[in-house]
Amino acid sequence: MSRNVLVLGEIRNGELRNVSFESIAAARSIAQGGEVTAVLLGDSIRELAATMIQYGADRAVVVENSKLAHYTPDGFSQALLSVISQENPKGIIFGHTAIGKDLSAKIASKLGSGLISDVVAIETGGDNIIFTRPIYSGKAFEQKIIKDGVIFATIRPNNITPLTKDSSRSGDVSMASVEIKDLRTIVREVVKKAVQGVDLSEAKIIVSGGRGIKSEEGFQPLKELADVLGGAVGASRGACDAGYADYSLQIGQTGKVVTPDLYIACGISGAIQHLAGMSNSKVIVAINKDPEADIFNVADYGIVGDLFEVVPLLTGEIKNLLVKA
Repeated sequence: MSRNVLVLGEIRNGELRNVSFESIAAARSIAQGGEVTAVLLGDSIRELAATMIQYGADRAVVVENSKLAHYTPDGFSQALLSVISQENPKGIIFGHTAIGKDLSAKIASKLGSGLISDVVAIETGGDNIIFTRPIYSGKAFEQKIIKDGVIFATIRPNNITPLTKDSSRSGDVSMASVEIKDLRTIVREVVKKAVQGVDLSEAKIIVSGGRGIKSEEGFQPLKELADVLGGAVGASRGACDAGYADYSLQIGQTGKVVTPDLYIACGISGAIQHLAGMSNSKVIVAINKDPEADIFNVADYGIVGDLFEVVPLLTGEIKNLLVKA
């Protein structure tokens, strides 16, 4: 059964996040031959619509307004609800990001719709769309279907493969005018504290440190390894609580949930709260001097040794391989 599906394109620093393209791929499987429409909200963003179409959207609806230059729940929900009213979609897909989690719940409540959050896989079964999502901090998975109403879901980054970009692909781009009023929150200025480099939540490779790093300076070897691999640096809550790393790097139950292709855990004991944030990584490498550390129970590869000796050796060997390549 074909369906028309909306996809919210998420923009950060003037660029589309990868999860936007993954959401298009998810929408394609849900649409089953129906139309996939990208929705972009912001200020001076029209040129990004073409990229959404090149990644598989059939067309795009753009709402430009100076009040949408920065995310606010009121502003974005007003704009998106207006587009939804005009488009009357049978499905709506967001990325399972900070913005996606906040906005999807608000929109679902306004529409009186159900919401399946944190989806990691989608498959079809007859006329039903089956969504798989983790539960109990990733220890188990459940499958859900929506029998009535709008199919509404958020997609966990790095789990659904985006479609191949086709630069020759084109589609209609329409501008929608929406009045944004009665904002309870106005963003005057954004002070960035985030780390430089690859976005942690969408990184394909993550090098993460725990209390075994011992100091803020102890993260330097991890940063060097991450740079060589083209990855991002993360941290356990223990490392953040100790002041070794900023909380923006925290991975775990109370931090970011990540699913990279490669996760290298350095000096991390493997507390269950941390495992909840990274145990679904495709390949896990653990480096710890304690052979009994719990992290080895989930690791695909384990190295028992001093991380301050092992990590520089790994970095050096990888550099050599890259030079030979």
